[in-house]
Amino acid sequence: MPPSLSYSFSKERRLKRASEFERVRRDGSSQRGKLLILGSAVVPDSGMSRAGFITARHLGSAVGRNRVRRRLREIVRQHQHALRKDVWMVVVARPAAVNASYQALEHEWLRLASRASILL
Repeated sequence: MPPSLSYSFSKERRLKRASEFERVRRDGSSQRGKLLILGSAVVPDSGMSRAGFITARHLGSAVGRNRVRRRLREIVRQHQHALRKDVWMVVVARPAAVNASYQALEHEWLRLASRASILL
């Protein structure tokens, strides 16, 4: 790891407000996969890429939802330096994501991110 690159993923890098999620839905596009739905929008002058995660109750227990959310957050954290700087994204877990492995989730996210043209 080069000394200039930080791999932390602070709360400032996450979408938290409903209005931010709505902006991505309204202004962006979405890519659908078997495990995930990736919505992305270009936000000029935002300074950095930001990500939000949705794991709805219909996925199952809180344990399963939290595990999926932690895995997705880690995937985005690991690949944050490969993202365009002006992109906001929302990652929605589909029911099959609860039983999917980390590698399957990562592969799906990378495939959808490259289809959305948000990777450098």
